[in-house]
Amino acid sequence: MARTVIYSMSVSLDGFIAGPDGDISWTAPDQELFGFHVQQTRQIGAHLLGRGLYEAMLPWETPETWWSDPEAPEFARIWKAIPKVVFSTTLDQVQGNARLASGDVAGEVAKLKEAPGEGVIAVGGAGLAATLIKLDLIDEYRLFVIPVVLGGGTPYFPPRDAAIGLELLETRTFGSLAYLRYRRG
Repeated sequence: MARTVIYSMSVSLDGFIAGPDGDISWTAPDQELFGFHVQQTRQIGAHLLGRGLYEAMLPWETPETWWSDPEAPEFARIWKAIPKVVFSTTLDQVQGNARLASGDVAGEVAKLKEAPGEGVIAVGGAGLAATLIKLDLIDEYRLFVIPVVLGGGTPYFPPRDAAIGLELLETRTFGSLAYLRYRRG
């Protein structure tokens, strides 16, 4: 059975994952939401990342030096064990349990979907996710809708010529934040 490819990000009420200046400070999770992220990270069998997200996640290689959340060591342990494929035209090397992509995006996804192993294939980074959306390679969309209106920035979904039909699989609330999980219909 082929593995599921998911795209999961925090998103503003008006559809942006980062503000006009790239700011994502409004996405910081509280303790309950962070615990849910830890739980979901346990389900990841491979992670595809763009350069920006890869670099943003590098501090999780040594969380004890900067993070005080009691679940941070557990998240770091899980995160570090996940095999990562980094798509970048500017990086020459990566560290930790990561490798630079050796093929095209569709080819890498196809190899991972058919490879033995368990867990979903997560996609992170707006540019990389936009490429997979355009290629119709995302199976599930997981949105953490934060009640803030940014008015512009980096969109969760890229512009499209055709609609994507979705089926709602799950909803959950964390305070005033809504978690929405959809499968391609």
